[in-house]
Amino acid sequence: MSRSIRTVFALSLALAAIGTLAPASAQTSLTGSQIVQTMGSAARAAPPGLSAALIRQAVQQHMIDNPGLPITWKPLELLNNLAQIDVQIQFALNSAIIRPESYSTIGSIADALHHPILGGYKFVVTGNTDTTGNRKDNLALSQARADAVVEALTTTFHVDPARVEAVGLGEEALEDVKNPKNPINRRVQLINIGKYLPGK
Repeated sequence: MSRSIRTVFALSLALAAIGTLAPASAQTSLTGSQIVQTMGSAARAAPPGLSAALIRQAVQQHMIDNPGLPITWKPLELLNNLAQIDVQIQFALNSAIIRPESYSTIGSIADALHHPILGGYKFVVTGNTDTTGNRKDNLALSQARADAVVEALTTTFHVDPARVEAVGLGEEALEDVKNPKNPINRRVQLINIGKYLPGK
């Protein structure tokens, strides 16, 4: 399933709940139960052994293999077919400090992760930037922001730290490649990376 189809599906769930047309940023109002519906798809199973470390390696290799302008880059496809959802978490400018208004969104993510349907799965939280600024700095900032979301999930909302990991994607997985500075590229993703096996 393409990223655009996944986005439309997530939006359709939100629109069904609120009954009115809304922009993409309305995904921040998704409830935990709506996230469960999107993330619980057994049809999009993760490849065995997928982990945050492997994703980080893929991102580093993508940066090496794709110099130049984003429009010329090959897509980072490792995560494309996995159950995932994009959310707009607001941070302080050039910082990993989560703005207070975004904690309700993180709470909805936590509600979903505590749900029995998703209890047997492991997830990554990815941070994404646009292309404003230095590519390596953007990667570091996106990692710090993903770390901040995971910290909020595991401390404030008591999600098991063994079930959720943070990965910075920087500007390597742009939502809008043709407009790489579009704010839509600055987002957080929650991605189901497969069955959670305690102790592994």
